[in-house]
Amino acid sequence: MGKNAPQTSGDENLQLAELKARMKAFIDDTVIPLESVLLGEGGHQALVGLKARAKKEGLWALGHPSELGGGGLPFLMFAQLNEIIGRSYFGQMAVGSLSMQDSIMLHQFGSEAHKRAWLEPLVAGEIYPSVGLTEPDVAGSDPTLMQTKAVLDGDEWVINGQKWFTSGANAAAFTTVFCDTEPEAQRHRKFSAIIVPTNTPGYRIERVVRTMGDTVGGHCEIRLDNVRVPAANLLGERGRGFAIAQKRLGPGRIFHCMRWLGQAQRAFELMCNYAGQRYAHGSLLSEKGEIQRYIAESAAEIQAARLMTLDAARVMDAGDEARIQIGLIKFWGARMLHNVIDRAIQVHGALGVTEDTPLEFMYREARYARIYDGPDEVHRMSVARKLVQDPVGNAPW
Repeated sequence: MGKNAPQTSGDENLQLAELKARMKAFIDDTVIPLESVLLGEGGHQALVGLKARAKKEGLWALGHPSELGGGGLPFLMFAQLNEIIGRSYFGQMAVGSLSMQDSIMLHQFGSEAHKRAWLEPLVAGEIYPSVGLTEPDVAGSDPTLMQTKAVLDGDEWVINGQKWFTSGANAAAFTTVFCDTEPEAQRHRKFSAIIVPTNTPGYRIERVVRTMGDTVGGHCEIRLDNVRVPAANLLGERGRGFAIAQKRLGPGRIFHCMRWLGQAQRAFELMCNYAGQRYAHGSLLSEKGEIQRYIAESAAEIQAARLMTLDAARVMDAGDEARIQIGLIKFWGARMLHNVIDRAIQVHGALGVTEDTPLEFMYREARYARIYDGPDEVHRMSVARKLVQDPVGNAPW
């Protein structure tokens, strides 16, 4: 358990167990059977129905602030629930948790006007957010290299630049654009975050970038050509964009890792079930030593990633930034996800690479996990540097 990690009470444990059971029933019995529909032309209408049902069953936006209409669950409790939500690619859309990162950011740094205009509709699932951080001409792993610029002209920001992998921009009501507003400042104080409605003149989606694992689509390349928005659209303070981005990314990485656990657990169950049914070369697959090794190693990796991720959530819940813990789970969790799904495909043989199981889609999505929200190499480097500086004081245990 991480340093200063809080304990959950008995009442909270009972509440969490009950929520987990209800959420698992909803994801497994309602969302997963509709996945093929959600991937097709009738996907939008099916998703509308799922969102309505989640609200009716009291499973909507459970991690969002209660004063905004959410469930108000503590961070650690919601992080654990997110493993269940993550069993389906569509889980977070169906239960209103897709906007968690942006809701946290707006809740912490937004003005009252921002919250009324954007945060309340986000929690209600009436609109979607997007974030413009990554740019095509500079390394996404180093946000201090961003080239998009904004200058204050009277009471308006004028923004020019290009972003890509602005996920969900083609369906979003706004993009939080991170841009250089302080060109003479130290490199971590050069950038600010500005809310840009996607219907603003000069905001243009150049293309939707198709990616591995993204059957639905939505990673957009956008251009901002003399985009003008009110000065009041500044999120937080000038020059604090880097810090705001880090505050957004920390919890988001924990949410990702918990969703990956849900995907890995589902792949593990598929692997075990198939191994127990498939007969080949004189015995069931589950009776063969190599397949038993796959199952045992997958179980160990899943549980190790689960405990590490929960520990990071506990440390963050206690008020710590948990940077080392989050760095560890980001690269460990992404590798675990790939390994477990890869083994599940191998056990299924040719069936595993067809659309007859969800494994081939899960595998493509898993490969992407080693890149977004910071590539694994950067997280390993960052963690190693901190541990070398102080292997005792910075140790995550």
